[in-house]
Amino acid sequence: MHLPRRRAIKLTQSNRERKEEKGILSDLANYSQSGMTFALSVVIGFGMGWYLDNKVFGGRTTPWLSFIFLGFGILAGFKHLWDLSQRIAKDDD
Repeated sequence: MHLPRRRAIKLTQSNRERKEEKGILSDLANYSQSGMTFALSVVIGFGMGWYLDNKVFGGRTTPWLSFIFLGFGILAGFKHLWDLSQRIAKDDD
């Protein structure tokens, strides 16, 4: 099927706009995912440490396991940010 020239140009422009919009939404999803993942990894790490300190060991290890698992949560958050930055850099190439 042969489209008139004007119609073909309009379709091409709308495809470009769709790709640009998809890129913006993809970037927004990546950034919101990274923020939520970092915050949740810190909270989960601290929560696990607190649970072990207070429920499993009856407060005998307070606050050491909370701090240790908080550190694990922070490291997990930074690892996710590193992986995300590597994935974005790879997609840009």
